[in-house]
Amino acid sequence: MTPAEAISLDRVSKRYAGTAALAEVDLRLPAGTFLLLLGPNGAGKSTLLRLLAGLARPTGGRVLVCGEDPHASADARRAIGLLSHQTLLYDDLTPLENLRFFARLYGLADGEARIAAALAAAGLGPRERQRVRTFSRGMKQRLALARANLHGPTVLLLDEPFTGLDAAGIEGLCAQLQDWRRQGRTGVLVTHQLEPAVALADDLLVLHRGRVCGHQPWRGDSVAELSRVYAALVEGAR
Repeated sequence: MTPAEAISLDRVSKRYAGTAALAEVDLRLPAGTFLLLLGPNGAGKSTLLRLLAGLARPTGGRVLVCGEDPHASADARRAIGLLSHQTLLYDDLTPLENLRFFARLYGLADGEARIAAALAAAGLGPRERQRVRTFSRGMKQRLALARANLHGPTVLLLDEPFTGLDAAGIEGLCAQLQDWRRQGRTGVLVTHQLEPAVALADDLLVLHRGRVCGHQPWRGDSVAELSRVYAALVEGAR
């Protein structure tokens, strides 16, 4: 792995009870690149994100994030911001209490300032003392994004980040993601909503049945073209 690579996967496989979720996946992702990760349901996308986040070990191969094994290295995990299907929020706590917990977890010396900025960016400042269990799915999603970004990660792993967001929320998230790209952060974005994602991607990786069936630069801005490329890659893998 070169210093310019944020993510490196070498022949990575993952099996569950004898079933292959991923099979010999190779990937080199330069720092500052946003990767759009697509594939049918069950293709292995969420499994790949779990391996990158250090939440699971590969059955075979090697996973490196910022040059280190995210399952074994605290430094690698601190470099990662994860948004998964689960919000990782505590419903009986307020947004303020949730973010304070994560600020302490990451040992942030400027935690209160970061929390105030994160709540303002999420539009949740006026609700910072309400219990999260009273929030809508979209509000929880905005808070989960604030949590994932609180410690200023350089690598963002985003699994269906547009879920539960209305049109204004999607527009705001896209603007935030574009800002993170300009800052030189690295992102892996999994989504079935192609319209907001089409302008965010630098690279396109498609999985099918746990294997890579396509990895190429993406310079287009058309949802129709992205859909065509995706469909062709999946069809070619069948």
